[in-house]
Amino acid sequence: QVQLVESGGGLVQPGGSLRLSCLVSGNAFFSARAVGWYRQAPGKEREFVAIISVSSITSYADSVKGRFTISRDNATKMVYLQMNSLKAEDSAVYYCNAANSPGGSPLFRWGQGTQVTVSS
Repeated sequence: QVQLVESGGGLVQPGGSLRLSCLVSGNAFFSARAVGWYRQAPGKEREFVAIISVSSITSYADSVKGRFTISRDNATKMVYLQMNSLKAEDSAVYYCNAANSPGGSPLFRWGQGTQVTVSS
């Protein structure tokens, strides 16, 4: 059974930085899948943030391009999201998930997420 465990969220001032981490445990064939980050703000649908392919090709939502960086470590089954120059509109619960390809749908049951709040 695959479990997704996100961490690293918190309260940060506008312009600040956070680094999110996600462990993809269980039989997820991590090294053979794209892994990505998604977020959901109150009253809104969950949206795509960033994804990284098996060959480490990255793709980002326009709203975070140039500010966020996704990375992965296949040995530890971890995926990271470095978030810089944070804005109030980045506030949301952040989730990770895996997909068969960068354009594919998330495969696994969502984890609990990690809350990011950007506020002065």
